[in-house]
Amino acid sequence: MEALQEITNTPASAGRSASSMSLRSNSARGNVKTIPDREFLTFRLGSEEYGIDILKVQEIRSYESPTKIANAPAYLKGVVNLRGVIVPIIDLRVKFNCLNDMGEAQIDDFTVVIVLNVRGRVLGAVVDSVRDVMQLAQKAIQPAPEMSASMVDTSYITGIANINERLLILMDIESLMSSAEMGLITSLADH
Repeated sequence: MEALQEITNTPASAGRSASSMSLRSNSARGNVKTIPDREFLTFRLGSEEYGIDILKVQEIRSYESPTKIANAPAYLKGVVNLRGVIVPIIDLRVKFNCLNDMGEAQIDDFTVVIVLNVRGRVLGAVVDSVRDVMQLAQKAIQPAPEMSASMVDTSYITGIANINERLLILMDIESLMSSAEMGLITSLADH
C-alpha cells in the first residue's frame, strides 16, 4: 500500500494541479479549454488489463479468504472485517469469466483485493494482480465499441486506451458495483 501512496504523491499528481491552473488561465483568456489527464489504477483479470479511476481506490490488500455467505452468487466470495467495517468481496475474475483453463479463479502470491469506496460504501474487488497507476490524457481514450446489449453488457466500460501496443479497458467501477445485476449498493443502502 505504501507503494501506491508513493505513486499517487509523485510529480504526476502535482502536474494535475498545474494542469488545473492552466485550465483556469486559458479560460480567462478565452482560449479553448483542455481536459486534464486522469489517473487510473491498472490491474489484470486473466490475460486482459483493466483500469479504474484511482479516486475510487481506498487501498490495496493481499488476498485473505473471506467468510462465505450462503446462497450468494459465485462472484460474491463473502465478507471480511476491515478495521471494524464488514466489507463484501467480489471476485471480478469470476464476474467477467476470466478463469483459467480449468474454469477456476486461481489464488496466488499476486492475487490482491482492491478496496474501493463507491458512493460511500466500502467494497473489495479480487483481481489477479495490480500493475501500476497510469495517467492518461482524454485524447488517448477511445470510446467503447458498440455491441448488442443482449450479447455483451458494455455499460460499465468507459473507453479503451492503446498504450504501447497493449489495450487497456477502462471500467466505471461505480456503475458496475451499483448495477441492478450486482445489487450491492442498493441492498447496502436499504439497511
